[in-house]
Parts: sequence; C-alpha cells; structure tokens
Amino acid sequence: MSRRCEITGKGVLSGNNVSHANNKTRRRFLPNMQDASVMSDILGAPITLRVTTRGLRTIEHNGGIDSFLLNTPASQLPPEAKVMKRRIQRAAAKKALATPAA
Repeated sequence: MSRRCEITGKGVLSGNNVSHANNKTRRRFLPNMQDASVMSDILGAPITLRVTTRGLRTIEHNGGIDSFLLNTPASQLPPEAKVMKRRIQRAAAKKALATPAA
C-alpha cells in the first residue's frame, strides 16, 4: 500500500537522524495515514479513502468530499482524486437530468 494521501498527495520525506556526536544516519518521515470512510451526498454512499489526518481536516473544512473535489481544480488533485471527481461529476449530471425542471 502506498504511503501517499489520496486527497493532498502528501508522501514520505527523507532526512537525517543527528546524534549528540553529530553522526548522521538516513531516516524517513512518514505521513500520518488513516483509513477513513467519508460520506458522499451526491453518490449517496460512503467513499473509503487512505488519507492523512491533514487531508481529513481539509475535506471537513471545505464542507465534505463532494464540495472539496468539485471546487478544487483538477490540476491540484492527485490522480486518485481526479477519478473520484469525475465519478461525482457524472453522478451530479445524472441527478440533474433525472429531476424535472419545475
């Protein structure tokens, strides 16, 4: 499983452990990844994501997964999020055609 957030694209960083004697050894800084289910109002079903805690906060700050994906330009989204965005756009278009304009 990839250590990359499906929403923000944040991944693993590398650096050094520095001892008291100033010895340097390589280390990895891992993102705080969580498995989360986020409810999509347009799809009417939960979407299971592997995201960072910062990604979850971003989703909640923007009013849910639907509004976050629809209001974010595709150029700023990772490939997994672009797929979800297209899926939500198709479902929204289908709902708009199904409801008659009164």
